[in-house]
Amino acid sequence: MSDWAPGSAPTSTSEIHRETDAGMTAQNELRLLPWMGPEGKPCYLDTDDREGYMSRLADHIESVQLGMASELLGQTVQVLDDETEDLEKLKLVAEQLAGALRDVLRVATSRGHRLVTPE
Repeated sequence: MSDWAPGSAPTSTSEIHRETDAGMTAQNELRLLPWMGPEGKPCYLDTDDREGYMSRLADHIESVQLGMASELLGQTVQVLDDETEDLEKLKLVAEQLAGALRDVLRVATSRGHRLVTPE
């Protein structure tokens, strides 16, 4: 099942749940995916296959998001060090940082939920 707008993400035989569907399985069993659904709500993957297509796709997208955040941080430092930058450039950097921070927090939350905790 897929809850994607046309062309926004691939479909899979694994079950993908929007936030409103998450009650079907215990929250700690669902993987928070690194993208949002068409309504801006979190999407979750319900699968036991960590090597399946959707799991590998999510891993890849998380890796790309973390790499982009790292690059943006380097660019931000350069902008902040340049005292001649105008307010518009600083605003743009702040908006990009907010988006990157949102992505990084989603990755951290997803990975934190998947950690094995000793009983």
